[in-house]
Order: sequence, then C-alpha cells, then structure tokens
Amino acid sequence: MTNKRALAVALGLASLCTSTVAEQLPKSGIIKVHTGFKVSPDVTEVGEKRMQGHGSSVGVSFNDSGSGPLHAGPISCFWAFFASDNSSKVKGYCAFGDADSDRLYTDWSGASSGSEGTAGRMEIVGGTGKYSGIQGDGQFKCQMVGPNGQETCMAQLNYRLP
Repeated sequence: MTNKRALAVALGLASLCTSTVAEQLPKSGIIKVHTGFKVSPDVTEVGEKRMQGHGSSVGVSFNDSGSGPLHAGPISCFWAFFASDNSSKVKGYCAFGDADSDRLYTDWSGASSGSEGTAGRMEIVGGTGKYSGIQGDGQFKCQMVGPNGQETCMAQLNYRLP
C-alpha cells in the first residue's frame, strides 16, 4: 500500500511540474492545430439553389507537434452562412481551450466552392491565462468527412504576446 501511495504522490508532482512548463508560451510564434468537429447546422432554403443558416461546432484540437499550445483542448464555434449553387460564404467565432482551461478566441470568415471544403482567414481577438493579450492571425481549411456532421479542420495561427 505504501508503494502505491508513493507512486500516486510522484505522479501528482510530475503532473504539476508538467502543467507549470505548459503554461510558458514564447512571446511570438506559430501554432498549428488539427481539429475534429461535430457540426450542428440549422439551414433554411431561401430561394432556388439558395440557403442560409447558422449553427455550432464542438470538438477537440490537437497541436500538430503532439504537445504545446492548444493540444488536446476543447473548441467551440458559432457561425452563419449563405450558400448558392455550389459555393458558400461563412462567418464565425471560435473559443479554443487547452489542458489548463486557458482560452484563445478567434473571429473568422471563409468560403467554399464545390467539394474542396471551406478555407479562410482567422484573426485572434483575445485570450485568457497564458493567452491573455494575444494578437495575431492565420488561415484554416476544413472538410466534411462523414454523413453525420463530422468535419476535420487544420489551422495555422501566427501570434504575438505583449
């Protein structure tokens, strides 16, 4: 029983040390993430081959390096769109999170044409914790990958901190 208690204490201390290291973020850099989403749209047909709507997407983001900023953190997005024929425009906002419960907020817009998915620009508009005062921008590309609202996205964010 004593060995189990010692192991538990050691693991607890190790996680605290890891958390402390994770809180440090360079003053500037690039964050590359990939995200899996569940998309929940509300669509209205407003004319022949024309739709508009809004919705939300929730998922998990993973830093492309396997650790670091926004790795294994929750993400929530809200958006609105207009579609005609085989193209659409979309505008939205996302809140990325991380294991420390810190947040990074983005304002984004994009467009799609055909089956190429949606691509566009993101602006970092704020953050909490280690992301407090963050600014920057980047790009994203998303693709629907399943029949039940599954979507995958890749994003690259260029940031700077005060």
